[in-house]
Amino acid sequence: MKPENVPTEVSSRETIKIRLKSISQLFNSLDPSPFIEKDLDADAEQFIEGWAAEMTRASRLRLVLHLEAPVTDPSERASVTEAIHNFFAYKADQTRLELRRLWAVGRLSMLIGLLFVAACIAAAQAIAPLWHGTVAEIVKQSLVIVGWVAMWRPLEIFLYDWWPIAGRARLHTRLSAMKIEFAEPRS
Repeated sequence: MKPENVPTEVSSRETIKIRLKSISQLFNSLDPSPFIEKDLDADAEQFIEGWAAEMTRASRLRLVLHLEAPVTDPSERASVTEAIHNFFAYKADQTRLELRRLWAVGRLSMLIGLLFVAACIAAAQAIAPLWHGTVAEIVKQSLVIVGWVAMWRPLEIFLYDWWPIAGRARLHTRLSAMKIEFAEPRS
């Protein structure tokens, strides 16, 4: 059952609310870029991302800006909305680039690791007919262990390191498509 007087679109969105004195607080004041290309203020960015990360991944997001100095010009509202969307789209692109770079490092690390394991195993096998006894066995086993330890980093990348970055990319993509609303100031 849906609550009365609540449009379906609004009830299916998770809301992030920010209270500001003016819209300029939302953006990095040191950024000389044109308005629609401006970076968000680091605190605002962290606040929005933090709240969005806590919300379910399936939910659509809505950002409500409560401003003491209202933005009444529709073109200025559109510019603010576009700037926020552009910022998070850029962040999504950068995060996907970070993921591609990590995969490249992982592939190179895997290649190097496999070659090193092969060299260590070959060295251990070469030692086998030359040396005998406890010392020889320790050296052979140490070479094999060192070789497999070299595989630690590629396996860490392919098993664990990539998924938090992919999650951030998904979050930034969701944020780049969120609905932006301007709340009317209270009288």
